[in-house]
Amino acid sequence: MRHAAKTPIGLALAAVLALGTVACGDSSSGGAGGQSGSGPQIGIDLPRADSDFWNSYTKYVPKFADEYDINLMSPTNSQNDVSKLVANVQAMVSQGAKAIVMAPQDTGAIASTLGNLESRKIPVVSVDTRPDKGKVFMVVRADNRAYGQKACEFLGEKLGGKGKVIEFQGSLSSINGRDRSEAFAECMKTKFPGITIFEEPTEWEGAKAAAALQTRLAQHPDINGVYMQAGGVFLAPTLQVLRSKNLLVPPTDPKHIFIVSNDGIPQEFEAIRKGEIDATVSQPADLYAKWALYYAKAAAEGKTFQAGPTDHDSTIIDIDNGLEDQLAAPLVTKENVDDPALWGNQIGK
Repeated sequence: MRHAAKTPIGLALAAVLALGTVACGDSSSGGAGGQSGSGPQIGIDLPRADSDFWNSYTKYVPKFADEYDINLMSPTNSQNDVSKLVANVQAMVSQGAKAIVMAPQDTGAIASTLGNLESRKIPVVSVDTRPDKGKVFMVVRADNRAYGQKACEFLGEKLGGKGKVIEFQGSLSSINGRDRSEAFAECMKTKFPGITIFEEPTEWEGAKAAAALQTRLAQHPDINGVYMQAGGVFLAPTLQVLRSKNLLVPPTDPKHIFIVSNDGIPQEFEAIRKGEIDATVSQPADLYAKWALYYAKAAAEGKTFQAGPTDHDSTIIDIDNGLEDQLAAPLVTKENVDDPALWGNQIGK
C-alpha cells in the first residue's frame, strides 16, 4: 500500500489481513461480541451507548472484525467515563490483549494509561479522538477543524453574513470539541464578522444543548442559525425544542432556522430530507471501525506506517505522539443526501 511505512511499500502489507469467517458472540457492550479470528488478541473499548453515531460505529465493529479475520476480544463500553476506560483497558491487558482500540472522550486524562501500555509494548489505536499526550500507534479520525470550517461556511452563506447563531460545543476537554470550536470561531471572525455567535459548552450532552437553546431563544428570538457539533446527541433534543416553539418550519419559511450538524447518522439525513435541518458533515463511522481494526491488527503483527497519502482517499500525518490517518468527511445537504455511498444510507441494509 502507498502508506506502508518504514518497511518496503506494498508487499508486506498486501498480505497483512487475510479474509475469513468467524462466529459472532454476544456481549453486554451493545451488540458487538468477541470474534475468534486468527492472530493475536485485539481489545476494543466502545466509548458510549447514548449517541446514535457511536451506536452506528458499534454495529460496524463485528463486520470488519469478520472481514479482517481478527481475534477480537469481547468489546467493553466505558460509558463516557475515563475511569471505566482505564479499568477496561487494565482488564484487556490482564486477559492478553496485544493491541487495543479505544476512543477516549477525555483526551487529556488518558495519558498515564497510554504510558503504561507503551511500557508493556501494547500498541494503541485511538478512534475519532487524538489523545493530548501518550504514545499512540495510529489515530483514526477525520480533520475536525474542517468540520468547524465547513459548518461556518455553510451557515455564513445561508445567512448572507448576518444574523445570530447558537453553537452547541462538544466537550472542550476533547481535542474534537476544541478543534471544531476553534475552527468555527476563527472562520466566523474572519469571513462573517456580521454574525453573532453564542457559544454553549455542552460536554456532548443533549440535555445541556436543549436547555441552552431554550434560554437563548427566550433572550434572542431572532436566532436564525444553529451549529450542532454532534448530531448523534443533539439532533433529537434540538428538534424537540424547535417544534415546541413552532420554529420547525421548511427552509422556504422566513422563520426557518438554518441548522448544520456533525455526524452523518441516518436520522440527520432524514431530517435533511424533511427540511428540518439543512446540512451535516458525515463522520465516517464505517471507516472508523474498518481502519481502526486494520491498524490494530497490523500493529499487533509488527507492521509500521509512515506519513503520506494512502490508497483509501486519506492522508496519514505526523503528530507529536504518533501518526494520524485523516479520513474524508463530506458535507451532506439536500443535494447529495441520497448518495448511496454515504455510510448513513448503507447501515442496516
